[in-house]
Order: sequence, then C-alpha cells, then structure tokens
Amino acid sequence: MRILTIADEESKALWDHFRPGTLKGVDLILSCGDLDPDYLQFLVTMANCPLLYVRGNHDEIYDRRPPLGCTSVEDRIYRCNGLRILGLGGSMRYREGGIMYSEREMRARIRKLWLQLRIYGGFDILLTHAPARGIGDREDLPHQGFECFNTLMEKWKPAYMIHGHIHRQYGGFHRIIEHPCGTKVINACERYDFEF
Repeated sequence: MRILTIADEESKALWDHFRPGTLKGVDLILSCGDLDPDYLQFLVTMANCPLLYVRGNHDEIYDRRPPLGCTSVEDRIYRCNGLRILGLGGSMRYREGGIMYSEREMRARIRKLWLQLRIYGGFDILLTHAPARGIGDREDLPHQGFECFNTLMEKWKPAYMIHGHIHRQYGGFHRIIEHPCGTKVINACERYDFEF
C-alpha cells in the first residue's frame, strides 16, 4: 500500500504545479495538520482514495469549514484498508486559543481511548500533529513533543508514528527516526510517501 503523508506546508508539486498522474498509485493520504482545507479537498478529489486527517494547532478554520470528502480521525482508532490508525491532533499548549493541550490533557485524551485500544488490539499507525518528546521535537515550549506519545508507542508498538509541526527550516530536521521501541517515526512536513 502506498501512503502519502502531508503536513504544515502545501506542496507546490501537489497543488500549484499539479500534473495528472502525480498521485497515481497512492492508496491512502494521511494529513498531520496545519494545511488549508481546500488543499485537502483538492488532493482527495485528484487521488480518488481516502484522506484521513488530524488537526494542527493552527486549524481552527476546520470548525467552520472542514475539508469535504476527508475523514477526521481525532480521538479514535479508524480502520482503513486493513490498517488501524489512531489520531491525536494538536500541539503543546503555549498560548490561549488554537488546538493545543497540556501534557496532562493529552494523557486524558489517550486514557479515553482505552476501550478502543482493547477492542482493536492496538493500532498500526499513530497519526499526530505534534511529535513525541525527545524524538525530533525542539526545546522551546511551542515545539516540544508529548511524553505520553512515547508511553503509548512503548505499550502498543505501532509500525509507524507520523507527525508534522516541526518544519525543515527550524534546523536539525530528521525525516525518519527510529523510536527505541521499534516504531518508525516520520516527520511528514510538506510531503513524504512510503510503502506500508
């Protein structure tokens, strides 16, 4: 299965300079947030495959204008093409407003998923906006990752964690990092595709 991951920056090759055939062979699109809803709608239309998303810390517009034809997987495990995808959007809370959470609030969101985790027997992909603490994040509060994501991966050992929020221009960018538990952590900034 070919999976296209996107986050934070609209890819000119996928939107402004789109050519027919660009998305040929893509079976699933996963969005990690902070993207224009029109961009998501365009991609789901052109790719003719499911597009699943979580919201980034700047995606308040989705409350008024969610991306049509796309599926939010916030706070649930969603089964798609045989994969179990758990979605947890938002970033560390660093100001009022936005889609942001404290470490304690994110842990509470995860606790509410315990029954789904038991029913599904875990998950294959953790789809988030923010990274896990110490795995490709930054020291400043707005770009710190969540420690509870590490705990979640250590317990359930998904094949992949896919996140955004950390842009290339911040420096020290890593596309793929292997978590100590064996999960491959992918930073989807702009775009990245892989075979599952």
